[in-house]
Amino acid sequence: MSNAVKSVSALGFPFKTPDPFLFCVYHKDNYPAGDEKMQAPRMGNGADFDWNQPYRMYHGDRIPGFPQHPHRGFETLTATLEGLVDHSDSSGCAGRYGQGDLQWMTAGRGVVHGEMFPLVNKDKPNTLRLFQIWLNLPAKDKMVPPAFVMHWAEQVPKLTRDGVNLIVFAGEFEDKKGLPPPQHSWASNAANDVTVWLIELEPGSSFVIPPSKIGSEANRALYFVEGTSIDVCGKSVTAKSTIMLDASKEASLKNTANAGKAEFLLLQGRPIGEPVVQHGPFVMNTQAEIQQAFMDYRKTEFGGWPWPQDAMVFPRDKGRFALFKDKEETPPSQCSSS
Repeated sequence: MSNAVKSVSALGFPFKTPDPFLFCVYHKDNYPAGDEKMQAPRMGNGADFDWNQPYRMYHGDRIPGFPQHPHRGFETLTATLEGLVDHSDSSGCAGRYGQGDLQWMTAGRGVVHGEMFPLVNKDKPNTLRLFQIWLNLPAKDKMVPPAFVMHWAEQVPKLTRDGVNLIVFAGEFEDKKGLPPPQHSWASNAANDVTVWLIELEPGSSFVIPPSKIGSEANRALYFVEGTSIDVCGKSVTAKSTIMLDASKEASLKNTANAGKAEFLLLQGRPIGEPVVQHGPFVMNTQAEIQQAFMDYRKTEFGGWPWPQDAMVFPRDKGRFALFKDKEETPPSQCSSS
């Protein structure tokens, strides 16, 4: 097998991401049991990102998370593994999701949203693990209407065999095909081969990532987020590493540790290949468009904030749900048990 490894570097925060991706972070917070108001034992300082602590409050006060803030010009994918997220936005949509769900939001011409992490468990920890991924939009789609879709964990394609667990959040593997993204997503065109996988290997197990359908026209990055040591195409790699791969070649992975699982996030896709100008929550193609985004936000607040709190959370017993303006959906498991 030819070596698909192009480079190996330390995993940063945020991750180093190739076009068409803009940003990716791995949130792992060991939140304790919450109080009667789903609050943490300590108060945040408004910008709590201390990775030396067991958990972070981020921009939250007593409930961790990210109160209302704007976005324009790209998409967010929030791929959850553990814990819960409460979403609310300026279009009147909302939701509680987690535990394997994927929320895919197109910010487009502008949306304000909040992402809070309520500590719903009073008698046990509220561990949170998720990836937030920013996927760029091409210039022609940066001003499309905002939208979001919810992919419930029960419906997200998965594969389990020979010590390998694969979650197909986007893209496809063999007969497992990711659920449809929003209409205007770069991923909505199969020719762009946008792929988001979570790969989990038991000790001693192996997995081969096949070449991209578009070969070297795709960019591919692999993030080794949990575990101790792995073998990638014959090369030994330690945990907390970013591995840039040649998407035209297959890449073999083996968990060489004696104990403990190895977990990876795979991001892949055809680059958009346009100028990227970013200022905080806005990603456009020119500085003038960034200035216009700030002007538009000051003038319109992207529709205003329809919720009673900036850091909106829902009742403890609400369960997972997605509210699309006036229509509420729940996961299949909740539907069948109700």
